[in-house]
Amino acid sequence: MGSAQVFPSLGLYCHVPLTCVTRCVLLCVITLSLLMTTTIKHTYSARFKSISSSSISANKRKGHDDDEADMENTPPLRRKKQRLLSSIPKSKQPGTIPSRMGCVQQQKTLTQLHFTLESSVLRTCSLCGLSYTRGAPDDEALHRSHCGRVQRGMEWGKEEEKESLKAGVTEVATSVRLKNGTCGRIICFPAKVGGKIGSKFANLLETINLTLASPSLTNSVLDCSKAYLFLVPSQTSTHREKIVGCVIAQRISTAMAVASPVETGTACPVTSMDDHSGAARRPSTQQRHIPLVAVDTSSGLFCYPEALPTPLGIPRLFVTSAHRRQGIATHLLNAAAKTFIHGCPLDPLNGGVAFTQPTSGGNAVMQSWGKGFVRIYQE
Repeated sequence: MGSAQVFPSLGLYCHVPLTCVTRCVLLCVITLSLLMTTTIKHTYSARFKSISSSSISANKRKGHDDDEADMENTPPLRRKKQRLLSSIPKSKQPGTIPSRMGCVQQQKTLTQLHFTLESSVLRTCSLCGLSYTRGAPDDEALHRSHCGRVQRGMEWGKEEEKESLKAGVTEVATSVRLKNGTCGRIICFPAKVGGKIGSKFANLLETINLTLASPSLTNSVLDCSKAYLFLVPSQTSTHREKIVGCVIAQRISTAMAVASPVETGTACPVTSMDDHSGAARRPSTQQRHIPLVAVDTSSGLFCYPEALPTPLGIPRLFVTSAHRRQGIATHLLNAAAKTFIHGCPLDPLNGGVAFTQPTSGGNAVMQSWGKGFVRIYQE
């Protein structure tokens, strides 16, 4: 009996004649067997990795696979930047600091700072008395320069000596001996001077006004004023001197006499120096107290309201802190009283000199030098 082909395309043959039903059953069996032996392929991801038997090799490939995935998910520009950074040595990458030993050090983490509002940043220097903001560069620079001038004074050198004749500088006293044995000299020039001497004098006036908490002198006051400076040899240079004292002398017309402590105790102060309403109020007929003008109630300084003729006024008086109590202020006041008006020396005991509203230190100098006869005028 010849063999009959069941499925010639598959190479299957059978020696028994088959009916149609038998052929259909056999076709189903063959189809199922072919499907079970076919290998399934994953097409949803090109990065599918089969699980290997060695976990160590899988861990080694994990970092490389993650980098490739990140590179595929990043934009082209950032991907190019990452490739450039990967080619740069780690010691030269940003965020790292190479040390001397060759090791790579990570950059220090920055710390966020905050303002502490509980403590004040305003400081007052005990040496010069200037209040400044701590931590502000401009304020601290101003304090350093001001404190140095208040303690040690400003320099007077060859540059100022060259312009002395042109600026009208005159030497009014030489070889003036102080209490500590130091010898100095006193010079005088117009307060409206210019040039290098004028700029130095302007800085000196600014220091004096800051120290005394006084306003700047107006141009009308400077036009009729003279400056007297006390100079001593510098300890750092043989050709330079230090300005250790200054007196500004102003031409005035009237001033008020100062009341003695006895008269102040029995007087009736009714107005002040800042009262511009008119003359002082007269007491009634039943009152026998003398009306006075209150200049400084804290120090007990009062004046009579009557304006008396007075030719010389002293609006500013200053001595450096390192040279005080050496008689410098007395020498400067004597020189100003003798030479301010040419050929007409003035005597403070006769009421020829007046001060503006003095500070506590200025009041002590005024009482010591003028013996209570120095008058007061309003600047």
